[in-house]
Amino acid sequence: MSEVNNYLGLVGIEFTEYATPDADYMDKVFTDFGFSKLKKFKGKDIVYYNQNDIHFLLNNEREGFSAEFAKSHGPAICSMGWRVENAQKAFETAVERGAKPATDSTHKNMPYPAIYGIGDSLIYFIEQFGDKGTIYESDFEDLETQNVVEDKGFIRIDHLTNNVYKGTMEKWANFYKDVFGFTEVRYFDIKGQKTALISYALKSPCGTFSIPINEGKGNDNNQIDEYLGEYNGPGVQHLAFLTDDLVSSLDKLDKSTIATLDIIPEYYDTIFDRVPWVAEDKEKIREHQILVDSQSENCYLLQIFSKNLFGPIFIEMIQRVDDGGFGEGNFQALFESIERDQERRGVL
Repeated sequence: MSEVNNYLGLVGIEFTEYATPDADYMDKVFTDFGFSKLKKFKGKDIVYYNQNDIHFLLNNEREGFSAEFAKSHGPAICSMGWRVENAQKAFETAVERGAKPATDSTHKNMPYPAIYGIGDSLIYFIEQFGDKGTIYESDFEDLETQNVVEDKGFIRIDHLTNNVYKGTMEKWANFYKDVFGFTEVRYFDIKGQKTALISYALKSPCGTFSIPINEGKGNDNNQIDEYLGEYNGPGVQHLAFLTDDLVSSLDKLDKSTIATLDIIPEYYDTIFDRVPWVAEDKEKIREHQILVDSQSENCYLLQIFSKNLFGPIFIEMIQRVDDGGFGEGNFQALFESIERDQERRGVL
C-alpha cells in the first residue's frame, strides 16, 4: 500500500454547484431525487438544496462566472466546494503545487478561495464544517417558501467521474495526484460492440470519495466523445449518490420522472450464480434493473444509472456492502446499455 500524502488537508466534499439556463427543470430533478429546497445565498440568486450530507447549490445569477459557464456548456456542474482543514493554507499550497488560482477579475467577489479544476470549473476550499458550524448557517438565509420533500435515502457523494479528451487522461490524473495527493486505485480498458474507453479511478487522500477519469478510445462516436461534443469540453460526467438501501431508494423514486438505463433480461440469468450472497430481494433487483457486482466473497455492491438528466450529465446510485470497487463486473453490461441508448438516440 503506497503512502498517502494529504497535501492540502482535504477532508471531503462540501457542495456541488450547478449552472443552468433552465432553473425550473433542475429544481424538479433535485426534488425528485429527494433534495429539499431550503435556503439562498445572501444577496445572490443561488439556491441551496440538501439531503443528508449532500449539498447542492443552483446558481441562477444572470451575470458572472456561473452564467458564462452555462453559456459555454449548457446545464453543468460549474464548481465544487471541498472541505479542508485550513482554506487559505490549502489554496496557497495548491497553487505552489501547480494549480491555477481563480483570482482573475471574473472571480474577484468570490466568498471562498478557489482554484480551477476540470474543464475550467472551480474547486472552492471550505474550512467551515463540523464543530465550526456550516456555511449554510452563516452565508445563507432561509427561503420565504421552502420545499421540504421526502428523503430518498441518499447519504453522500461516493464518487464523481470526469470525462476528458483523448491523450489527456494522464494529465488530469497527475493534477489530482500532484496537487491533492489522490492515489490510483483502478485502471480499466473497456470495449463494447462499437465503442471503447479507458479509465483511471483515483481515491482522495482523505478516503471519503473517488474520481474516475474516462477517456474515449477508437472512433469519435463513443460515449466519452459524445459527452465532450455536447458539453463543449471536459467536465464532470456523473455523480454517484451513496445509499444504505438502494432498493428502498428506488422504491421511493418510482413515482418520479427519473428514468434509468435498460439492462437486458439475460443479465439476471447468471448474476446471482456469480454473486449468490446478495441479501436484498432478488426479484426487486431484477424489477428495478439494478446491477450487482462483487470483489470477493460476502461483499458486494448494487448500482444503477439514470439516463442523461441535464445535458450529457447523469446520476449513479450505489450501495456498498463492504465492497470498494466500481462495478467492474458490470462494465460490459453497462457499456452495452449505453451503446443501445446511443443507438436509440441516433448517435451510433
